[in-house]
Amino acid sequence: MAKTSMVNREIKRAKLVKKHAAKRDALKKIISSESASYEEKMDAAVKLQKLPRDSSPARQTTRCALTGRPRAVYSKFGLGRNKLREATMRGDVPGLRKASW
Repeated sequence: MAKTSMVNREIKRAKLVKKHAAKRDALKKIISSESASYEEKMDAAVKLQKLPRDSSPARQTTRCALTGRPRAVYSKFGLGRNKLREATMRGDVPGLRKASW
């Protein structure tokens, strides 16, 4: 099991990303637009930098839904490799079984 504080931190990041998503998109459009002046672009870049770091979607990491493990998480299932293997062996994951050849 992952530390509860780390899982809570990830939940907080998700909330911040959702809260600031529209503002980030608007600022990024200004920065990438060809019609905006240099001063407008610099002003938008400064505003973007002043947003909280954790409001960036790139800072989010996937975690296992059951254990909170941050590594080796299969995004299709939302489970870490260990729990996915256990669920597969029990037959809880339809269409997935252990390879044998």
